[in-house]
Amino acid sequence: MSTFLTAFPRGFAIEVLDVYGGPPRVAFKFRHWGYMEGPFKGHPPHGQRVEFFGVCVFHVDEEMKVEKAEYFYERGNFLASFLSAPATAAAASASGCPVMRGN
Repeated sequence: MSTFLTAFPRGFAIEVLDVYGGPPRVAFKFRHWGYMEGPFKGHPPHGQRVEFFGVCVFHVDEEMKVEKAEYFYERGNFLASFLSAPATAAAASASGCPVMRGN
């Protein structure tokens, strides 16, 4: 937990995008995101937004308390976003529309 608090000092927000089913199993699509402004396991901060999408299933009891949570997401893509350096302006313009670039 302290690794995340160091890497994301402003927090790592979650946004529920869609809800697919109701109790006793609540399934939803989510987006988790934050700005990497601190180091992560020896990698320097890059200041860019890190985000990932996934699906979660909450198993709830009669009082709507979560008894079990199952998360599904692509872990490799998520971890790669921590380690990638921000795109440079040159790289960003090279990937843009060739008509708008003023060759």
